[in-house]
Amino acid sequence: MAVVGGYLLLNQVQVTTSFWNLGRYGGFGLTLLPLLVGVAALFYDGRSIVGWTLTALGAAIILAGILMNMDIYFRQTSLFNTLVMLGLLFGGLGLVARSLRST
Repeated sequence: MAVVGGYLLLNQVQVTTSFWNLGRYGGFGLTLLPLLVGVAALFYDGRSIVGWTLTALGAAIILAGILMNMDIYFRQTSLFNTLVMLGLLFGGLGLVARSLRST
């Protein structure tokens, strides 16, 4: 029940993205700098702590930028469909919680 309710609910969600802007200019290229410098440092010395730090920091900045520029919308649906989706989801979660409790 929980899986079907979660699937139906997530099927109604629409995700779009917008452009990365830094002032009047596009800002995506600047987010690549720490990653590229970190990768270059790792090619020079694979055990470089600075290289690993810059690579991880650059990947985290890019991931955060992608997540921050997402627009998430719930598509229009009827009240009945919404109640069925939420009823299945929370009813299934309740059954899972009941099965996990000790008797």
